[in-house]
Amino acid sequence: MEGNATTLYKLMILYMLSKVNFPLTNSQMSTFMLEKQYTDYFTFQETINSLVADSFIKRSNYQNNTQYQLTKDGVDTIAFFYTKISSSIREEIDEYLITNKYNLKNESGTTSDYYRTTDGTYMTDCKVKEGNINIIELSLNVPLEEQAETICAKWRENSQEIYEFIINKLM
Repeated sequence: MEGNATTLYKLMILYMLSKVNFPLTNSQMSTFMLEKQYTDYFTFQETINSLVADSFIKRSNYQNNTQYQLTKDGVDTIAFFYTKISSSIREEIDEYLITNKYNLKNESGTTSDYYRTTDGTYMTDCKVKEGNINIIELSLNVPLEEQAETICAKWRENSQEIYEFIINKLM
């Protein structure tokens, strides 16, 4: 039965990723699986790592954020096997994604990071993406690491307003 459970968890993850047009983070998917008590955290991590190792999903790391997307093999697999997930579980997943779509998309698509340059200053890289398209990308050079950390932290909260401000000023 344990093998069947692991297969179900894999299919559930593939199904979740197939229902959105943006990457999902580890925490977004694990939140659903843990809140619904389908599995525990460690089993979830083993399952997702197995999907990456088997090339069904692709992992991307950005700052402290790990995101996942389906590969072609993952798309083909879930298209063929999605009926192995009960309709009630598929409905729960669909409901979770519909209810949380804006927040999930915003969390996945809004990223910020910084690095130290060769001259000792710090370069921030702030983005809002939709799918594979950059909606806005803003790079700022600041003298202190604390400033770079603050910019990155505040970007997630304020990116929409910053985007609107820039568009209004340019139009």
